[in-house]
Amino acid sequence: MSHAQCAGAPRCRMLNVQDRILQRNFSMQQMAVSAFTANPSSSHGNTLSGLCSRRPEIWHRRRIGSRIRAQAQSQMQYRKLGDSDLVVSEVTLGTMTFGEQNTEKEAHDILSYSFDQGVNILDTAEMYPVPPRKETQGRTDLYIGSWMQSKPRDKIILATKVSGYSERSTFLRDNAKVVRVDAANIKESVEKSLSRLSTDYIDLLQIHWPDRYVPLFGEYCYNPTKWRPSVPFEEQLKAFQELIDEGKVRYIGVSNETSYGVMEFVHAAKVQGLPKIVSIQNSYSLIVRCHFEVDLVEVCHPNNCNVGLLAYSPLAGGVLTGKYIDTNPDISKKSRLNLFPGYMERYNASLAKEATNEYVKLAKKHGLTPVQLALGFVRDRPFTASTIIGATTMDQLKENIDAFTSAPRPLAPEVLDDIESLFKRYRDPTLS
Repeated sequence: MSHAQCAGAPRCRMLNVQDRILQRNFSMQQMAVSAFTANPSSSHGNTLSGLCSRRPEIWHRRRIGSRIRAQAQSQMQYRKLGDSDLVVSEVTLGTMTFGEQNTEKEAHDILSYSFDQGVNILDTAEMYPVPPRKETQGRTDLYIGSWMQSKPRDKIILATKVSGYSERSTFLRDNAKVVRVDAANIKESVEKSLSRLSTDYIDLLQIHWPDRYVPLFGEYCYNPTKWRPSVPFEEQLKAFQELIDEGKVRYIGVSNETSYGVMEFVHAAKVQGLPKIVSIQNSYSLIVRCHFEVDLVEVCHPNNCNVGLLAYSPLAGGVLTGKYIDTNPDISKKSRLNLFPGYMERYNASLAKEATNEYVKLAKKHGLTPVQLALGFVRDRPFTASTIIGATTMDQLKENIDAFTSAPRPLAPEVLDDIESLFKRYRDPTLS
């Protein structure tokens, strides 16, 4: 604002000074958030000792003024992934609908738009698309592979996943009664993935879910009676080491993992001189928080294990957009949870619906869309390296990416206060 536009020059000068102060504070805040994911040598004190009990001011609560805190980024932002040399965009493109809900052309359009907007990492898996079926398995990779042929490979961070223990997905292997995370299974998985993707290396290879028993996909508590013998952590890492030595894999990570698993992988790597995991891909959203916040945040901290979070289902399978509570059934009839009854039903449970309705109201109260609120919340967490978004239409894709490049950020303290109030009422409603 110029002096000519201002009602009084002295007041205008005062506002400019205030803006500079606010901008300085805003920059300091952003530096603090960035330090969580990019600077393991910095001193964080005991920031993590009470993350679940402290209010959000521990990360966001500097009252820096609406003019500054409501700034929008015009470009994609980037963060370092764990202790790798991968610098990933705040947005990771999820691709699990390619080959089921999306055609090859639609997939290519989604990929091209995302990378034009600065997204540099995409996530796939050998079992995609979902829901997994023998008839469609591998289509996602094929669509990605055909798209990458016209792109510079070194500009793309390609992440994929080898399946965990499964007695139902034996169609993934040539001859198997059960899928395991052992050397033979890992090697076969990678060779087939490379072929489908038409590439000779994978930037980030993740274990989709553990070989051992863990509570998965909505199961809340560990059931000791379900314990079973599993492939030793060292054996899994040795298999990855061979692939890294062959130049077929650059880095490794885990998914749907627990604190115990992360610690064991990191310890085994340190003791045996084997590759260390650099990432964890777990569900995290407004309605799925406790599993990560209770202790994984501490485990993954840069001064501890230094493992970056790739947050999946930040919109809880699309539920947090509010489309499943809309009175117009045409809006959601082609959406995933209606197309595939029973799939991801934990996100659409009665208490989850109730919580979602409250978050939609909260967004409206603060002049935000439900998508801006939900993605903004995950985006602004200091432990989030990248947020995995998925879309079946270009409109969905643009709205999701805009939450990172065009929406005001970070979320205002009063918004975070209201989120915490709802969190106290609902905790993790998907577990109801």
